[in-house]
Amino acid sequence: MNPRRHSSVRWRIVLVYFLLVFIAMTIVSVFLMGRIEDYQLDSLTENITNTVNESNLLTSLGNYDELTPASGDIQKMLAESWTAGFSEELSVVDTDLNICASTNINLVGRSAADLFDSSLIVNCLTLDSSQRSNESDTQTGDGIPVKNLCFTIESEGRITGVVYVRSDLTNINNFLAQSKTIFIQAIILALVVTVVLGFILARSITDPINSVTQTVQKMSQGDFTTEVDVRSDDEIGQLAEMFNLLRRKLDFTLTEISNEKNKLGTILQYMADGLIAIDLDGSVIHVNPAARQMLHIAMDADVSRFSYHQIMGRLSDNLALEKIRENCDADGGQDIFRYGNAIIALRYDHFKDEEGTDIGIIIIMQDITERQKLEDMQTDFVANVSHELRTPLTTIKSYAETLLDGAVTDKETQDQFLEIINKETDRMTRLVKELLQLSRLDHRQEPMDIKEGNLIAMVNSVASKMTMTAHQKGQSIICDYDQNEDIRVMFDKDMIEQVLQNIFSNSIKYTQDGGQITVRTSHGDGVVKVSIADNGIGIPAESIPRIFERFYRVDKARSRAMGSTGLGLAISKQIVEEHGGSIVCESEEGKGTRMTLALPLVVKRGIRNVE
Repeated sequence: MNPRRHSSVRWRIVLVYFLLVFIAMTIVSVFLMGRIEDYQLDSLTENITNTVNESNLLTSLGNYDELTPASGDIQKMLAESWTAGFSEELSVVDTDLNICASTNINLVGRSAADLFDSSLIVNCLTLDSSQRSNESDTQTGDGIPVKNLCFTIESEGRITGVVYVRSDLTNINNFLAQSKTIFIQAIILALVVTVVLGFILARSITDPINSVTQTVQKMSQGDFTTEVDVRSDDEIGQLAEMFNLLRRKLDFTLTEISNEKNKLGTILQYMADGLIAIDLDGSVIHVNPAARQMLHIAMDADVSRFSYHQIMGRLSDNLALEKIRENCDADGGQDIFRYGNAIIALRYDHFKDEEGTDIGIIIIMQDITERQKLEDMQTDFVANVSHELRTPLTTIKSYAETLLDGAVTDKETQDQFLEIINKETDRMTRLVKELLQLSRLDHRQEPMDIKEGNLIAMVNSVASKMTMTAHQKGQSIICDYDQNEDIRVMFDKDMIEQVLQNIFSNSIKYTQDGGQITVRTSHGDGVVKVSIADNGIGIPAESIPRIFERFYRVDKARSRAMGSTGLGLAISKQIVEEHGGSIVCESEEGKGTRMTLALPLVVKRGIRNVE
């Protein structure tokens, strides 16, 4: 038990009660003090106003057209009627802010602007009754707080002056200060009582909890013999009874939980892959979602109705129950099998209870289809590169050895041999260059200078360049589109030109002499398409899905004889996809091939890097 922890809980309860009472008392005190202050000031204002209005002073003063000439009469009237029974200071001020008469004789004849709140007097003299304010709170020159009240004097509808009343607020402020002191003393007393009562209440709560905690600590150490002492029928007592019930349940189920622990720990360890757990008789215990997906078992299917043979044993002789039992006895086993289009690797072994007895077999499955495809592609790639390099190297070596041996003395034959060596060297150089470009494209390391440009102008340029090559075979290139149209796309000029030249070159190579190559363009839905169609030998249907693979050739002998590396279309596809586009092949053997290049149109004009 940690006394500091329980002490902390106890004092937190006291603190909560303390804060609640403190906040409540503070809010009430502030509210009452505000209301008392408002009441005192409102009462003072109301009393003064009623006194002035009920005395007919304003009516009497309104009988004078001008107040200054009658200042003596007014002073006499104030001395007889106001000096003795009115404790506030009352003054009569004319429109020139001169004090004509006052209950304080020392103020008579002086300027009200120097002694009183001049803005209040000016408001009463100049503003109409709906806008004027007739009271304010200020301090005298001696620092005495006063309430100022101003009443308008009217004679025949004309304002002739004001009655200015000042009342000393010192008594009210002293009363409010005493009230605040009383409230503060009450709050302090209430808080002291709250702390005492809160401590008593907190102790009545925390002491039973401490007793429960001590018992639980013993239970955590394996001692289930001690029961919690039930002292009351309230919520704390119910908690104690529940702990006693828990002790009995834990004592009963601890052995079962221990048996399940090893099983669940093993299953949870491999949840990332497919997992199947069976007992030694072949009954299925558990199949996780990944395994259900690999074996096409419905997610809501009740696997307890299936046997191991129905799920796994039927897939391969190596996966028969008897076979995997034997392998498990020899420290487990592993296997690879095909299921549909998937390649699945699995490992299996016994799982045991806490006594070390074998109670079942756990099978871990992993879908390695993509990994296997990658390994196959890597193997094919290495084999193709080796083959492509070996052929020209063999040719170069044989011709070079012939020349070095001096077997050829004829100048013309020597030049012919050197020309063959040069061509094979160029072929290897081209192959290595294309392999390096593919590698840079794969790793996004190929530098691109992407700018906005006119794709139609690019197509026109490439078609014009390839026309000479086509004429050598008696072929014609037909541009069936508006060659003056301006279709803007974002592209790397050199790379897209390489793609178009590769497509044109293939069309020329694999179209018979006298054939025809047709170029068309179209745009819509945010993309522009360029299709290059020929009436050449075409491509077999089974080869179309593979023509973009590296080193794939439909007719290997013919392609190699034409100097093809088998990488052109693979590079073209990579380049187009880097531009956010696509390239599609349509072909029919014996009738021709159409290659369609699609690139996204420029959304906005006027951006940077516009050609």
